[in-house]
Amino acid sequence: MDEALQENILGGLENVIDPELGIDIVNLGLIYNVDLDDNGLCTVTMTLTAMGCPLAAHIEQDVRRAIADIPEVEEIDVNIVWDPPWDKDKMSRYAKIALGIPD
Repeated sequence: MDEALQENILGGLENVIDPELGIDIVNLGLIYNVDLDDNGLCTVTMTLTAMGCPLAAHIEQDVRRAIADIPEVEEIDVNIVWDPPWDKDKMSRYAKIALGIPD
């Protein structure tokens, strides 16, 4: 996948807001990898801020909606993983500032 397409997909994912924190999932560092194969299958490997998150299904649906209109994306697989575990060090500087977390 070329860099421009990856940026386009990540840009779409920046529209997915974590309902509890009010920050997008990209800046929170929840997106671990985005891959698009030759058949148009986009695999989003991500995590959540907490195991057993009650909003997991909601966030997964938002991920699907956020990238469904990208022409190269034919099918979407959201792969939620727990390893490596998420922590605040994965957050962007923007997210840390927005949440008042020292850098």
